[in-house]
Amino acid sequence: MTIWWAVAVTCAACYVLKLAGLSAPRRILDHPGVQRFAALVPVALLAALIAVQSFAHGQALHVDWPRTAGLGAAVVALLLRAPFLVVLAVAAVVTAALRHLLG
Repeated sequence: MTIWWAVAVTCAACYVLKLAGLSAPRRILDHPGVQRFAALVPVALLAALIAVQSFAHGQALHVDWPRTAGLGAAVVALLLRAPFLVVLAVAAVVTAALRHLLG
């Protein structure tokens, strides 16, 4: 039963945070620092998620070589200015191919 209280509190906190964002005055939202923060936070969170998924297994550091190669292929595709869907497809194909080859 304790976990449901945590879920309910988290839901309420997310709702209040969303409401605060919608209620913020325009002058705060137009501030350059706030706009820069809003633009960079999703990138930082996505990078952290990729790092955790690629280099951790539970509490231990573990390199998943096919996933790391897929990440490298995605970086190369990004450097070549490939569209986002192509970057995803390249990463998925490289990862799947290496998983198939390595068994």
